[in-house]
Amino acid sequence: MKKLLILLLTATLSFSQTVKEEEKVPTRLESYGKLQQVIGAVERIYVDDIKLDEIVDKAIKGLMQELDAHSSHMDKKYFKEFKVQMKGEFGGLGIVVGMRDGALTIISPIDDTPASKAGVESGDIILKIDDKSTLKMTLNDAVTLMRGKVGTPIDITVVRKEALKPIKIHIVRGIIKVKSVSYKTLGDILYLRIASFDNNVAKQLIKIIKEHKEKTKGIILDLRNNPGGSLAQSIKTVDLFVDKGIIVSQKGRDPKQDKHYDATKEATLTKVQMVVLVNGGSASASEIVSGALQDHKRAVIVGEKTFGKGSVQVVLPLNDVENEAIKLTIAKYYLPSGRTIQAKGVTPDIESFRGEAVKEKDDEFSIKEKDLKKHLEVELEKVNGTKKEDKKKEKKDNKIINEEDLYKDNQLKTAADILKALILIGEK
Repeated sequence: MKKLLILLLTATLSFSQTVKEEEKVPTRLESYGKLQQVIGAVERIYVDDIKLDEIVDKAIKGLMQELDAHSSHMDKKYFKEFKVQMKGEFGGLGIVVGMRDGALTIISPIDDTPASKAGVESGDIILKIDDKSTLKMTLNDAVTLMRGKVGTPIDITVVRKEALKPIKIHIVRGIIKVKSVSYKTLGDILYLRIASFDNNVAKQLIKIIKEHKEKTKGIILDLRNNPGGSLAQSIKTVDLFVDKGIIVSQKGRDPKQDKHYDATKEATLTKVQMVVLVNGGSASASEIVSGALQDHKRAVIVGEKTFGKGSVQVVLPLNDVENEAIKLTIAKYYLPSGRTIQAKGVTPDIESFRGEAVKEKDDEFSIKEKDLKKHLEVELEKVNGTKKEDKKKEKKDNKIINEEDLYKDNQLKTAADILKALILIGEK
């Protein structure tokens, strides 16, 4: 019996040693050696003759693609285009795309661009670019294919949630100029639209808010289909409406990347009631703004759940001439409450979906007695053909939201109704 126990103990110890040996973490030298061995094998015996620099590029591209949806390798051609895009004017379609669950997804079409005019929608999944499938295509390759000479056509085939079959959309490339901030008024409500967070957003907002401050009792901030942009501008935007507390923080593996940004009383411009409009095309900087205002209970968020892009990327050149780089995720954003945006997005306080608002149909025969005679005279003129057409058309002020505009946009109508209620409650 003792011999049996000794044998079992010896076998157990031997098995434990084997497991430990198998779980041994390779040294850095061993890991680099394995990579070098694979690259060497491809260079020597792969069926096609591929040069070493191309093999290395493919290895880097594969690594970046496996990390996360926002890290990428920017080769010479793509990095050159990236630099042009950062200047704010470029040739293309006018869409912001990203990878979601491995699918090439449109985060948002940019306002007044070829893509938005052609009918591209936030959430569309791009199945084909011209005749090329996107199923195994990298984000960089897709972006490169869609960019091109101004005036040249392109067809994209998209899968849309409510559509029964894929939709083919024809687009002609154009110069993309983004008007980041615009405004309209609805009575004593100031409607502010931010299309993207470029470097001038806060400055433009300050000017508009100051110009309308005396008459403004409430603000609708429209961040729908806003793909993001400058972190600094999103922070400055929140600071216009919040006078204290954390706006956003970022945390990474390296403590040097940890930062937090606070609101300041000096920068606060207004404390009127607010509603913020968001949808699935609201991403990154626009999620920081809407999420921070929600956490500070400074605004009611209306619309649909946002995209969920809450990570920080840095562009690192790969050589001295800076004609090639990698874009690497180094941290994640956290809202004042401590929640993360990444892959979760911002959930609105009030859900509202796009489309026209329901409106009671006008009944032209529901006429008060005092107006009946006049109405019948007009109808008689129509029958006799004596009624003259009024050729004078009232010129529409495109800086004012009228009732027709409101009912064409259900989400805007919902936001306006909520804001009117908040203003009334605040006045009591």
